[in-house]
Amino acid sequence: MKGVILAGGLGTRLFPLTKITNKHLLPVYDRPMIYYPIEALVNAGVTDIMIVTGGKKSGDFLSLLGNGEDFGLKHLNYTYQKGEGGIAEALGLCEHWAQGESVCVILGDNIIEKNIAKGVSDFRAQGKGAKIMLKEVHDPERFGVAELDGDKVVSIVEKPKQPKSNKAVIGIYMYDNRVFDIIKTLKPSDRGELEITDVNNWFLEDGSMTYEVLDGWWTDAGTFDSLIVAAGLCQGGGANNS
Repeated sequence: MKGVILAGGLGTRLFPLTKITNKHLLPVYDRPMIYYPIEALVNAGVTDIMIVTGGKKSGDFLSLLGNGEDFGLKHLNYTYQKGEGGIAEALGLCEHWAQGESVCVILGDNIIEKNIAKGVSDFRAQGKGAKIMLKEVHDPERFGVAELDGDKVVSIVEKPKQPKSNKAVIGIYMYDNRVFDIIKTLKPSDRGELEITDVNNWFLEDGSMTYEVLDGWWTDAGTFDSLIVAAGLCQGGGANNS
């Protein structure tokens, strides 16, 4: 399995902090935001990693991370996304590099307390299809919400007014290599982006999607409020260390 970290976009919700840098290079407590998803993959045994970045400061990722020796890696891969074409478009840029393997995808502003080792191991054993990571939240109407039936995901509804569960879909996804063919069939949404929700719905209809409920806390760091929350959580309990 290969790992993909999506760290593009313009970070407009964090302007003016992002006026002169990429959002994923901002500090979260004691290290840059991009460190956390790299550590999450490495701790799960995924060491062949592609970082998809964008914007005017994309070269700063190379200056900061190099070949990944700070994480025990011998090499890191980088590719560039022009504009804001969506999560699915960014993932599609990794097709040639993936070379037929499955992928574990993490949004670059997602930070977790513990690790995803069990989810990655279970997906490897699963062999095909997709796996999404879920987290119980108190305000599921703010997120994509998964309706479950045993070990299967029945539906994913974006920001439902009456959620059918309190399980939010977080920004960690695992796919077999069919994902790249699926992305090629997508049409831009009203936002002008290729949506990862459309990818997930394809695997739902295929009947090959499973889920894992994340242990420990989770947050993103894409807004001023969540950036502060993330820093406090990392200060109090560390991240990716268990």
